[in-house]
Amino acid sequence: MKKKFSLLFIVFFVGIVYAQVNPKTIDIVRDSYGVPHIYAPTDAAVAYGLAWAHAEDDFETIQLGYLAGNNLLTKHLGNKGLGADFLAQFIGSEALFNSRYSADIHPDYKKIIEGYAAGLNQYAATHAKEVLYDELFPISPKQMIRYAQLQLFISSKGDQWVQRINQNQLDYDFSMEETPRGSNTFAFNSKKTTDGNTFLAINTHQPLDGPVSWYEAHLCSEEGTNILGALFAGSPNILIGANENLAWAHTVNQPDKTDVFALEMHPKEKLKYKVDGEYLDLIPQKANLEFRVLGVKIPIKKTFYQSIYGPTLKSKTGMYAVRTPALFEIRALEQWWRMNKATNFTEFYRALKMKALPGYNIGYADKNDTIFYISNGLIPKRNQGYSWEGVVPGNTKKTLWTTTYDIEELPQVLQPNSGYIYNANHTPFRSSDTLDNPEEKRFSKDMGFETYDNNRSTRLKQQIDQYPKLSYEDFKTIKYDRQYPKPYAFNWMNINYLDKLDASAYPEISELIYLLQKWDRKADAKSVGAGIFAVFYDQLRPLYRTLPEPKIFPAVTLVKALTTTKSYLLEHFNRIEVPLGEYQKLVRGSKEIPIFGLPDVITAMAARPYKEGKVKVVSGESYIELVKFTPKGPEIETVISYGSSDHPDSPHYGDQMELYAAFKTKKMTLNKEEVYATAKEIYNPQ
Repeated sequence: MKKKFSLLFIVFFVGIVYAQVNPKTIDIVRDSYGVPHIYAPTDAAVAYGLAWAHAEDDFETIQLGYLAGNNLLTKHLGNKGLGADFLAQFIGSEALFNSRYSADIHPDYKKIIEGYAAGLNQYAATHAKEVLYDELFPISPKQMIRYAQLQLFISSKGDQWVQRINQNQLDYDFSMEETPRGSNTFAFNSKKTTDGNTFLAINTHQPLDGPVSWYEAHLCSEEGTNILGALFAGSPNILIGANENLAWAHTVNQPDKTDVFALEMHPKEKLKYKVDGEYLDLIPQKANLEFRVLGVKIPIKKTFYQSIYGPTLKSKTGMYAVRTPALFEIRALEQWWRMNKATNFTEFYRALKMKALPGYNIGYADKNDTIFYISNGLIPKRNQGYSWEGVVPGNTKKTLWTTTYDIEELPQVLQPNSGYIYNANHTPFRSSDTLDNPEEKRFSKDMGFETYDNNRSTRLKQQIDQYPKLSYEDFKTIKYDRQYPKPYAFNWMNINYLDKLDASAYPEISELIYLLQKWDRKADAKSVGAGIFAVFYDQLRPLYRTLPEPKIFPAVTLVKALTTTKSYLLEHFNRIEVPLGEYQKLVRGSKEIPIFGLPDVITAMAARPYKEGKVKVVSGESYIELVKFTPKGPEIETVISYGSSDHPDSPHYGDQMELYAAFKTKKMTLNKEEVYATAKEIYNPQ
């Protein structure tokens, strides 16, 4: 009965939006790879069409995201959803929406959100069997914004601090994430290109599946939108991509965006904390959760608190508050939309000045031969004299920051004399040639910017510097480079003693040492050296935490890992000379193919156990978009790791895997006539 009522409500809700969006005016044009090209008179109608097309391809993941952002995930996943459901309430996203949405979100963007919500709700109403939890519907702008804020809180590492507090482990080491996220971007203008054109590589490293995997789409309206790129499930607009005038990429950056404050509690009176000699009241809050035991649902309430510093948790060692700018900002999706709509660098930079995105490096290029890099982020303006990288005292307003740095105050490079910019999640102070780089001394150390290089940044710089000027084919060669530099430049560990090992001193593993030392360091699927290194790397990971600072692997630890590597190879493959592609697979449904890549090469891959001693890649090279701006317009080629659909019975479930594995791409276009002329299917949503 509840479901029938809910679906009737959806139909009523959708009917209200029909006055703004007529589905009959929306064309969903599917190309030969199933990529949706959405054409409509208005941006709101395009958002409706995007919601419908994405729901056709992956309605489940969209719903999972919204369930997580609205403390409903436990209703579908059981106890696995408890963490997300708690976070969604802890960050206060509902209260923030209620207080800010009306005034902060522009009326033009409200139409986009409403159009997207209407598309999802209509899909749910006509595909009731695909609905995971009926009380999620009808989707509203509140649910969309709440999910976006949860994602941005997590991207600011707020969830990691909450985990540390809950586990009473504020010294917990998070340097090795389970699913590494990274990405590369680099751009060249006419000073560096042989044909005088401008190139940009959008080279993301994300999970290949799940809520933060990419979905490719082309959005075009009569209100000036014409953009091809990628987005996450539940986003009403493109997050990275190219329009007719400009293109941009994101990579993950790690400035210090989140702080934790230790509260000084009253010695006798509970829930009172001291700030500048005065005692203030902690405000208790309750997160409503549902724990399940043997199928029985048990309602529970987890207490947290609100202090002037932010949401607050109690641990065995005290009370700690978490504060990050993402807790106070709901306009991130709108800023991305305005970046979509920009027609030149001035308009794009104006969109950045909204200061709504809490992080992410940006690599940019446009048809006017402009290239640009910025380590973007909402970084608090903090008082000096505190160790901001750790816990700071929450007993003085001297630590209570209230403002963030302006966009102009962040590390950035515009039109460098070198003719190039690059970023691979390394320091922003080496983002171009030496004379063009931002000066590190101009930026406060309390901003917490990265100061390290990694294998990818080291290799990118080496590759770029070998060309006085480069062609588009050279550009693609750099993009698909898959070789480690010498020496290795892992920013989280040092394994360079491997090259100094005397193989004759370790006869049991001498052949492995020899093969690794003579390996050309290329992560090719057919490479035996790469296969051995992949297994060796996986054996090293659990040993990392046992190392004292500065985390340099000594001979004894390397020998231990090589010994277990040999045992592993013999047990599962009956030999030690195993090519990478025999050990590492790209897997989608019943399709399994050998795949290139290792952690922290330019074509990076991270893998997890699969079967029969093999591993499958789960993150790394994901959506790739290469853009060349020419006098005739942008030329675009793309590829994604699997395909455009998440349905195993779809021809587009894994139809890009072979292209992807062979370092090939598909040609894409923003030209409407060409899209329609080559379309495989054209239809209207309902």
